[in-house]
Amino acid sequence: MKPEVVLELLENTASQLGIRVSYEPLATTVAHGGLCKVKGEYRIIVDKRATCEERVITLATAVSTFDTSELELAPKVREILRQYEGSSKHKRRAA
Repeated sequence: MKPEVVLELLENTASQLGIRVSYEPLATTVAHGGLCKVKGEYRIIVDKRATCEERVITLATAVSTFDTSELELAPKVREILRQYEGSSKHKRRAA
């Protein structure tokens, strides 16, 4: 599956979880964005200068920390989320 398609599917997954995704110019750092909580709402901020592959990694890493078991997701999306899951057994619940 093309990275652009995976990126769109991950954006849709974040949307289903009630997580706002935004693309903004970030200062030069090691990371290309990540998950944060602003005024009680989860948000994923992605460096708009990141490559499509870097955007996929950023979104997959953030979304994989949430419980997506109740969502209908493409098998490829589930596979990618499993790849980026952290060691935590407790998943966040989004909005």
